[in-house]
Amino acid sequence: MDLKIQDVTFAYGEHAVLRGTTFYVPQGSFLGIIGPNGGGKTTLLKLLSRLLLPQGGCILLGGQPLAAFNRKDLARNMAVVAQDTMASYQFTVEDVVLMGRAPYLGRFQSESLADYEIVHHALAVTGCSHLRERLITELSGGERQRVMIARALAQQPKVLLLDEPTAHLDIGYQQEILDLLKHLSLSEGLTVVAVLHDLNLAAYYCQKLVLVHNGRIHASGHPSRVLTPENLEEVYGIRVLVTPHPVFGTPQVSLLPGSRRRQRKVAPPVHIIAGGGSGGELLRDLVEAGYTVTTGVLNVGDSDWEAARALAVPVVAEAPFSGISEERHKEHLAMLEQAGAVVLAEIPLGHGNLLNVEAALAAAEAGKPVFILEERGEVERDFTGGEGAKLLNAVKAKGIVIREKVGLYRALKEIFGGPLNLPAEAEPPADK
Repeated sequence: MDLKIQDVTFAYGEHAVLRGTTFYVPQGSFLGIIGPNGGGKTTLLKLLSRLLLPQGGCILLGGQPLAAFNRKDLARNMAVVAQDTMASYQFTVEDVVLMGRAPYLGRFQSESLADYEIVHHALAVTGCSHLRERLITELSGGERQRVMIARALAQQPKVLLLDEPTAHLDIGYQQEILDLLKHLSLSEGLTVVAVLHDLNLAAYYCQKLVLVHNGRIHASGHPSRVLTPENLEEVYGIRVLVTPHPVFGTPQVSLLPGSRRRQRKVAPPVHIIAGGGSGGELLRDLVEAGYTVTTGVLNVGDSDWEAARALAVPVVAEAPFSGISEERHKEHLAMLEQAGAVVLAEIPLGHGNLLNVEAALAAAEAGKPVFILEERGEVERDFTGGEGAKLLNAVKAKGIVIREKVGLYRALKEIFGGPLNLPAEAEPPADK
């Protein structure tokens, strides 16, 4: 059974919540409703379940106006799982799920054997059979959520509406519940509509997304069309990087530092020598703190190169999968001459990037403060047969070894006068 929402409007008093909302939910699909708080998501779900009535437009269930269904018929076709699953009543799990059979019973009619078979099937499908005799008040949040879904399934609906079904649950229960909903949609033809806050979970599980903002549909369709950096910045006011899931290709959203920057302190840049994922967090923290930052030499496509590009940090870049050339090395040394301090991140040492360690040594010999970050000193990272370790020890002899990032931030604060929002409680720099 499909759902059609046509030009729906709704307001609480003079406050308009939905303005001309239109979208379509095909039968057997899994649709996610996303958007910022106060955007109208829960109101929309209440309209779909007829807890509220639209003030304009109409909602069609299986081609018929929602208003045309009586209460029992609607409950036989549509079930709702609310966000709050707290229960204070002393009923067993089986009794709670049995409540889902109410639309099929007369006023004084008792449950039949067939009703119990449907309930036991709902318990089995949701993995709740072993909880059958437990009191609902004794269950964890995830268990209670599964029971409420079982109760909804006992109604044998064709459409299932859920308001934040993974709220307050750990990642294990989140996966368990969304796996179940996906299975019900794909295998049993259930039409699922869920309000979700986690954008990555929504992209991973939902076939279609509706992005609600200020009472309107800002975007709808396949997750790759909806979860774009432009849409998310316009709606949530955040900067993000959207990349394909490494295995399945669904869009994955990663936060970038906000667009509101602290005013940069006029000072020489802090130069980060990184690579292989060793510098992304450093680049982010220092840019956020207000430092002018440079970095290099990084291979194009390296995760640290991606971080520098996202943060608009000047970078000396080398071709992908290539060793550092003399040309890039000279460019790197020229950049280092402008730096007020140098940080050598915990990079893996290979023959292709030894010129970066030589650049750090040259900076130290020129009298610049050079900090060598070693948070995982026990991890072997020299793949040059000892040449890299020897060169690194030479840098350590002239620089300052730092054991934790907070120590590094404290040291930089002492050098530059502390721009900004770095932890004041950080330990002082470690031994030289």
